[in-house]
Amino acid sequence: MRPPNGRPRETKGVACRAVREDGNARISTIVVALVDTNVLVYRYDSRDARKQRIAINLLRRGLAEQSIRVAYQAIVEFYAAVTRPLRGIGPLLETSHATRETEEMLVQFDVLYPTEEIIRSALRATAAYQLSWFDAQMWACAETNGLTEIISEDFQHGRLYGRVRIVDPFRLEE
Repeated sequence: MRPPNGRPRETKGVACRAVREDGNARISTIVVALVDTNVLVYRYDSRDARKQRIAINLLRRGLAEQSIRVAYQAIVEFYAAVTRPLRGIGPLLETSHATRETEEMLVQFDVLYPTEEIIRSALRATAAYQLSWFDAQMWACAETNGLTEIISEDFQHGRLYGRVRIVDPFRLEE
């Protein structure tokens, strides 16, 4: 079954073939990851130029490599976050711009929609991993769809929850 945007969904990995200068081919697998709301929002948040740059590059690379997926939950949260007025500056995006950007995401990314299995997994994750309800849903979406990474700053970097590892792209190296 194809997702609503018409592209086939491959969740485990994308095989790539690169030819080196010596003529030999190197084959590698790109890990397909679930992108959390904060990455989507930072793309439009100029208050932190470093995080904005990281988010833009990560999303561009993910689109080019077809290596990221977005949960329906992240799409909904994105729209709410960028249209909510911020103290002293107003919303990150005006409603019409946020609507266009949200519609673009629905076309550009493979969006993973909630299922009964995801909801039941999220319920178990709140107890097993002590995750908030929303973080548990994000984790369950990745776990159920066979994704091995969540790209987010909202979880503990490097932690493994079941088969899903957390990667914080904004984390400063120590």
